[in-house]
Amino acid sequence: MINRKLTLYLDTSVIGGYFDDEFMLDTQQLFREIQAGQYDIMISDLTLKELIKEPENVRTLLRDLAINFNEITATNECVELASEYLMENVVGQTSLDDCIHIATATVYKVDVLVSWNFKHIVNVHRIRGYNAVNMKRGYQPIDIRSPNNLINYEDEKI
Repeated sequence: MINRKLTLYLDTSVIGGYFDDEFMLDTQQLFREIQAGQYDIMISDLTLKELIKEPENVRTLLRDLAINFNEITATNECVELASEYLMENVVGQTSLDDCIHIATATVYKVDVLVSWNFKHIVNVHRIRGYNAVNMKRGYQPIDIRSPNNLINYEDEKI
């Protein structure tokens, strides 16, 4: 197996999870691994727009931790793919922004979209739906995980 860095797309819930009591430990471990250079990071313009509405500590986290990331833009192609998810009833009409996150990660061919949103994103039934649309439209399937599915547990004793 060839080892290469995975490219991660982080949605807003992961950044906010850094300070959330429920998600803090796993999220902070993921960010330590990111700081150690284990992953390449992509953040969309939609994520950056959503961060504006968050508390200051969430808004400034990437800068405060000196996280290097590539900013990607949700293009018309991304919005069209997101609309297809809605037309196929993968999620309801109110989940357009969630669909844009997934479509953007798909179009930019990231390895893993990372989210704490279990209702609309990190959900096996939704993931199967997104990927059915992706394959129908000629895109690769997208891998969607929560941070606790990514962090390295090798240092722990079994």
